Amino acid sequence: MRIAEGEKPAAKDARRVQRIGLSLPVKIEGKDSRAESWEEITRLKDISAFGAGFTLRRPVKRGRLILLTLPMPRKMRCFDYLEAQYRIWAIVRRCIKAEGRADAGKYFIGAAFIGRVPPKSYLEDPSMIYEIADRGGDDGMWQITAAESEPVEDHLPSEDRRHSRYDIPINVSVEVIDAEGHLIKREETVTENISLSGAAVFSSIEIEIGAFIRISCPQYNTSIKAVVRGKRLGPDGIPRLHIEFIDSFFPLEGIDS
Repeated sequence: MRIAEGEKPAAKDARRVQRIGLSLPVKIEGKDSRAESWEEITRLKDISAFGAGFTLRRPVKRGRLILLTLPMPRKMRCFDYLEAQYRIWAIVRRCIKAEGRADAGKYFIGAAFIGRVPPKSYLEDPSMIYEIADRGGDDGMWQITAAESEPVEDHLPSEDRRHSRYDIPINVSVEVIDAEGHLIKREETVTENISLSGAAVFSSIEIEIGAFIRISCPQYNTSIKAVVRGKRLGPDGIPRLHIEFIDSFFPLEGIDS
């Protein structure tokens, strides 16, 4: 059932849309690249037929796709009513640092369900970023499309926007690591710009897109695993790496207000 803007849902549909506080166990699976995947067992904070909230030990970029597996109540399902476990794909809509002593060091994730299978483009490139296009179809699942590189987000609350980039130089070490996490090479450099979830750094290291590196910064007392998402040569002739932090946010709380 598709609900027009300003139209109140029917009572049955309203119950399915309403978020319910259920502390069910859930397995979250994601990919940082075609070769690198991760999973984490956590518990729900709340859930509806069309989305869920939970915490993870790692941040997940807004617009990234993840797979949830959980013993969801059958009356809230849109398919697989007889299966013990409900497997459903979702798009991350919110990722913020969790508050409270019990969730210290974790991130609160808000996800919207998109259906039984991911789009073909995800299978070709799991690092793609998507955005909500519509909610349609008989099952009411959210429809998604590939996100623009610079989406307009002025209409969104601050916590739901992509992280702001700051054109500030920060001294960092770019450390190339192998599959076991061992150091291969290191380069001392500075950032061209940076946000909580990524950065552009000046770098002459020869490295492939999709390779994993570690960014270390004594100034902020941090060391973060990252993946190379792009490379470019600037108008000044200096090469840059565009990277995404994947196991924590960069600690820019004093700047990103």
